[in-house]
Amino acid sequence: MNHRHLLPNEIDLLVDGEAGFGVAPLRAHVAECDDCRERLDDARIVVDALEALPHFSPDSRFADRVMAQVPVFIPAHVAARDSVARWVPQSPAARLAAAVAGTSMAGVLTLALVWLAMRGDAVLFVGGLLGDRLRAAVASAVRDLAVALLGDSAIAALQATGPLGASLLLVGFVIAAAGTLAGIRRLATASARRS
Repeated sequence: MNHRHLLPNEIDLLVDGEAGFGVAPLRAHVAECDDCRERLDDARIVVDALEALPHFSPDSRFADRVMAQVPVFIPAHVAARDSVARWVPQSPAARLAAAVAGTSMAGVLTLALVWLAMRGDAVLFVGGLLGDRLRAAVASAVRDLAVALLGDSAIAALQATGPLGASLLLVGFVIAAAGTLAGIRRLATASARRS
């Protein structure tokens, strides 16, 4: 008699009614070993009870709800291909029209760039003009924001004092912000101690 008891997977083979090369020695062992026979009977009771349970099927939308919550990584090349595919027309006539329009636009842009490259002085003039306008627009926006936040009198005083006044204003702002943060932190620690 073999003194080794059956392993759980060997009992599963017998419960499932498997037939094969290694099953005959297992059946012989069960016929001789009371402990393994009892474990096999218990396993058959569990399997029969599970088979007797009603079979439920999930809701037809169950998989969609689960997959909606699963983050799916989409590689960049796939996302780019899908984005381009959405913009490409489906009908052959529309594709031809889109190709003609795209080729025409590319040709016009190429001619414009070649013309600009041959007119370097014009490019520098237009670039300087746009740069000056952009700088003036940003300065005006910053001044309007400062006037809205501080008022006209504060801006006039700031202009009168020059860089020293701007530095003092900045230092005062930093000190006020640090004091506010310290006060909020102190309140938070005090309320945490009371809790």
